[in-house]
Amino acid sequence: MDDGFLMEVCVDSVESAVNAERGGAGRIELCAGLVEGGTTPSMGLLQVVKQCVRVPVFVMIRPRGGDFLYSDREVEVMKADIRLAKLHGADGLVFGALTEDGRIDTELCTALLAVCRPLPVTFHRAFDMVHDPLVALETLISLGFERVLTSGCDSSALEGLSLIKRLAEQVMPSARCVTSGLFPPGGGITERNLQRILEGSTASEFHCSARSARDSGMKFRNPNVAMGASFSAPEYSIKVADVAKVRTLNAIAKNIL
Repeated sequence: MDDGFLMEVCVDSVESAVNAERGGAGRIELCAGLVEGGTTPSMGLLQVVKQCVRVPVFVMIRPRGGDFLYSDREVEVMKADIRLAKLHGADGLVFGALTEDGRIDTELCTALLAVCRPLPVTFHRAFDMVHDPLVALETLISLGFERVLTSGCDSSALEGLSLIKRLAEQVMPSARCVTSGLFPPGGGITERNLQRILEGSTASEFHCSARSARDSGMKFRNPNVAMGASFSAPEYSIKVADVAKVRTLNAIAKNIL
């Protein structure tokens, strides 16, 4: 951690990973499917990213978009992906699992944590879908998660700032909080709101994508065909981590903390 804070950038390509490191990111969360909130990346992507960057790379373990209630077969996929990610150089892992009534799935999380160890593990924004975040926090601490990524159970970290602060206050008086980075705020963080978020929380880490759209290099384009559903990103515009945006966020954080 440099200058009292750490910036984690979520990326879904080698280009974005390299840009994030160049801009000053201290850690990368490697995903696929960012339009769905992030899913498990390919192991080929992990291998090449590890060859191109020096900062730690935490790998998302999420077999599909949608909710966080997983079938037995999906659990087997998650376990296999964890083993492969460790084999190919992951520095940490990121996952989350809930029960049908919106509580932490302690049995599944315990089993997945056992496969992840000795690597550090983040419980991702499945936390923002829990029934009772204060109770869920106690559960995650008891299970041994190193950090909890959250937008404060709201549409963005700025909107959920009061809950993020309350969660931090719940653990800070005790020795259970092994790091002040336990609650890296994430969700809708930009250069316009980062200062308010950091000043209003006790966070020493934060999570962002810092992306910009880049036009495709394709000269021939067929406007009548789309490769995904109607809500998917257009084929001829690519979103990548923006070095300038990452640097700006980094500078803002350095000036605050």
